Amino acid sequence: MKGPRRFPARFALALLLVVGGATITVVALHHDESASAMVVAPPASPGPAGPGPAGPSGQATPAAAAPAAPVGIRIDAIGASAPIDPLGLNPDGTLQAPADYDRAGYFTGRPNPGAVGPAIIVAHVDSKTGPAVFYRLRDLKPGDGITVTRADGSEVVFLVDRLEQHPKDAFPTDEVYGPTSDATLRLITCGGSFDQSSGHYRDNLIAFAHLKA
Repeated sequence: MKGPRRFPARFALALLLVVGGATITVVALHHDESASAMVVAPPASPGPAGPGPAGPSGQATPAAAAPAAPVGIRIDAIGASAPIDPLGLNPDGTLQAPADYDRAGYFTGRPNPGAVGPAIIVAHVDSKTGPAVFYRLRDLKPGDGITVTRADGSEVVFLVDRLEQHPKDAFPTDEVYGPTSDATLRLITCGGSFDQSSGHYRDNLIAFAHLKA
């Protein structure tokens, strides 16, 4: 995904299976869509954290240091593992997508994984040549673990709460990007059917998770 394509290609991977002496061809379709349509625009980012509560002397105490940036993600339940890169916003206000189908990305406009609030990690579901990082995100189940490695070498583990699939024109923006009282994580990829005329998937698949105690 180096940029938008006016007519994204659809590719077919043919697999030959021998069943009862007969050869059966199974065709698995993979798609490619423009980066700008992967995830809808987030709301405005919250302002920087202010000073902490006043200490015994009446002086404000410094806010707690933010966790280090994420550099890798591993989801054993679905066999997913990938490096993570920082992502910002496109000129049209939509969330950037990873430039590499074999890498994930985190939205720098929300907290790093492990901090209070919703950390956002996105990755592609597939590419024009085959499955991408979040191809099996749809197979996650409540309680499955998500391990995020951070730049300082530490790891933080989240547990899946639920999966939701929504049309892109009805994306649950507040629920995904809105503030939370605890450290949470949202994994986002494309889902649903592929609209050949627009070159985009019609839905987004979202995994909601909370920090493991």
